[in-house]
Order: sequence, then structure tokens, then C-alpha cells
Amino acid sequence: MNILIFNWRDPKNPKSGGAELVTMEHARRWAKKGNTTTWFTSSFVGGLQEEVIEGVKFIRRGNEYTVFIHAFMWYVASIQKFDIVIDEIHGLPFFTPLYVRVPKVAFIHELALEIWDHMYPFPVNIIGRFTEQMYFYLYKKIPFWTDAKSVLEELVHMGVPRGQCIAIPCPINNKPVESLPVKEKELTFLFAGRIVKMKGVEDIIQALKLIRIREPYSKLWILGAGERVYLDKIQHLVKSENLENAVKFFGKVSEGEKLTLMGRSHLLLHGSIREGWGLVVLEAASQGTPTVAYNVSGLRDTVKDGETGVLTKKNTPEDMSLEVLNLLDDKKRYSGFQEKGLAWVRSMTWEKEAQKSLRMLQEIYDQKN
Repeated sequence: MNILIFNWRDPKNPKSGGAELVTMEHARRWAKKGNTTTWFTSSFVGGLQEEVIEGVKFIRRGNEYTVFIHAFMWYVASIQKFDIVIDEIHGLPFFTPLYVRVPKVAFIHELALEIWDHMYPFPVNIIGRFTEQMYFYLYKKIPFWTDAKSVLEELVHMGVPRGQCIAIPCPINNKPVESLPVKEKELTFLFAGRIVKMKGVEDIIQALKLIRIREPYSKLWILGAGERVYLDKIQHLVKSENLENAVKFFGKVSEGEKLTLMGRSHLLLHGSIREGWGLVVLEAASQGTPTVAYNVSGLRDTVKDGETGVLTKKNTPEDMSLEVLNLLDDKKRYSGFQEKGLAWVRSMTWEKEAQKSLRMLQEIYDQKN
């Protein structure tokens, strides 16, 4: 097939995240199977307008706001004919039902919903919420692809017929450890991801403060980059709570260093308001590190509550700190989470999941032709 992907970012974009990495894992395997695969996306400083990476052709135009208009203009002017178009949704779709006449798939990692209020000022948040509710009507006849079953349930709640939805899980890229690594001498927690408000870094810092009442030498490692303004806010919070000696900011690190730090940590803490999947949870599990996370969409799928980690009963720093201390008090339970987490990540492979996604695209194409 000749496959086209519309996505506002690509893996080389400095602002790219797990969604782009997941899409690339599928796309490069489609290309390897002989499918022509094109990815239309936004430009960024230092990025080429066009290039081929692992068999996938990237075309970059506009920025992350104007890319939607550029996608429309490029598509209607293109002499290239595509068999199927993947409309990847991050808050806003590419509105392909209005101008694409070949089979389409809506690929959505997470619904924005309350993210609009956490990440955007008024009136952008109101416009975003309204648009998100309305575009589901436009897409009511289009198949939806997501990563997590909990997100699939949200799609059904938004009015998408269950028969039009498919959830395909996302394995890890790294190799799980053969034996459990040695942990830090001092109790050490880890946050890994983009440092933005919706990821709950502020709550994790507050949870650490509560944990240190009983475990005064515990510490937190924060991995990841973010906008300078928000980073300054987080660092000010750390200072105001007298946690400067307990919290270390690593910035953006290499994959190898991230995995090493995960292995040395005792727990991954995840306080996001919602996730599409939560790949970092599986990466931590692959290094023998369980997770304590908020009970939200996406994380309900990657944290097997009571088996590989813990989902909080209430999504508050108080409840997170309580669950952390309860888990660490039960060494048998903790080691069981380590072993079951490793077994789960070993059971999933990208080859198997990419076969599912390609089969899905082929079936959608065949039904329309």
C-alpha cells in the first residue's frame, strides 16, 4: 500500500514525545514490508524539508499550528496518490474527512479533555474543548486506532461505535535486564518525561515532601526537558519546599543513561492527569523498577494495579506518598512487582504489534475497494 501519515510532529522534532516514537516503530516496519510510507509533519529549526529515515519519507512544512493548513494544501496539490491516510490526532485532528476521499484512520493516543485547561489559557482552552467534542461528529464513520484499552473506552463514551475502535499496545525498544540491578543506598524515586504541567511533576514533588517526613534521606531524580518558564516554576517550588538537596534535575538524557537511572531507582512516580499509554512505565519495569501512578486513562493499562505497580485510590500527593510507603514496607510485594513487570515487558514485541497495525490498515483498505 501507499500509506500517508499526518502528524503535527516527527521523531526528530525537539518537542516530540512517545506518540512520535510509537508511530515510527509502526511506520518503519510497514516500509520494511514493502509499503510506501510518507509522513507529513511540521518544520523545526535545523530540520530538513524532506528526508528519508529507515524507509519512511518525511515532508516538513509550517509549524505545529500551521501544519494543519499546509497538510491540506499539500495534499490537494499532490500528484501522488495514496491508498490510505492516517490522521494522527493530538488535541486537534487534520480534518481529513473534509478533503481526503481514500480510506482514513484516526490515530489518537489520548483524548485531550481536561488537558486543555491544564496546558492552555482562556479562551484557547474553551475553543479546544469545544472543537474536540465537535470533531467526533465529523469522524463518526472513520475507524479509530489507539494504544490503550482505557482510551478506547473513552472513545466509545464520546460516541465512536465500539466496532470502529482498535487498541494496539506499545512494547519497549530496549532490552529488559537479565538480573535485577543494584538500587541506590538511599531511597530514590524517578520522574521521566516532558516537564509540563499535565505530567504532574508538582504533585510528585509534594509527594516527596510527605515521604521525607518518615524517610528523611529519600530523593527524587527528574529526567526530561521542558519550557524554560515552567522549569523555572518547578525549580522555585523545590527551593520553596526546602528540597534542593533532595531533588536533582538531569535534563534530557540519552536512552542508555535513562535506563541506568531507572535501574538504580526504587520506584517510578507518575502523576499525569492522563496518558495515551505511558511507555515510561514499561521502560522502568524492564529495569526492575515498579511504578506508583495516578489512576488515569492510559496508566491503567501500563500499570497492572497490584501486579506490576500501584494505582492510587485518590489522585493526590497525599495518597501517592501513602501508597509508596506501604509498598516499600512490603519487600515481598515489591519484589513480586519487579518479577511480574519484567515478565510482562518480555512478552510484548514490536514485530507482533506492527503486524496488527498493518493488518488493520489492509483490512480497512480492502473494505473500501
